[in-house]
Amino acid sequence: MSVQRRTEPVVDLADYVLPLLDEPRPAAMGPHYTHPHTHRWAATIASFDGFVFVTPEYNHSTSAALKNAIDFLFVEWNNKAAGFVSYGVGPGGTRAVEHLRLVMGELAVADVRCQVALSLFTDFNDEGQPSPAAYQHDVLNRMLGEVTAWSAALATLRATKSAA
Repeated sequence: MSVQRRTEPVVDLADYVLPLLDEPRPAAMGPHYTHPHTHRWAATIASFDGFVFVTPEYNHSTSAALKNAIDFLFVEWNNKAAGFVSYGVGPGGTRAVEHLRLVMGELAVADVRCQVALSLFTDFNDEGQPSPAAYQHDVLNRMLGEVTAWSAALATLRATKSAA
């Protein structure tokens, strides 16, 4: 069976109206979604083989909006790969990523080791736009390569699970 894959490189949570988790049953109990917004979100996430999450760090964790969006689904995340770009006041948002790594493990997402960690003090310009140091580009390329490789490596497992 041939599956059409999305080509848009960015999924912005602002484009999805996801209220605070409002499905009657947890997604881990099976995809039995009741709301149109959940079906739309599920179709979007199911269409990708891998992800690069961009997350701020708030109070040593990721944003509530991102965590809520992740929690809406379960099987749509399974057997895919993920990488992370984080930013924050502290050590470049690394604590937010540590929390996301735990969540990814529960969702059967293979998260890659390499991560881009941007400091709000040194990797953003005066207008608040990202302006990372040159070495960050190398880190980003390495992380993207790892996500691509892991996504391809997991393709057989995804195909086996979807055929079952």
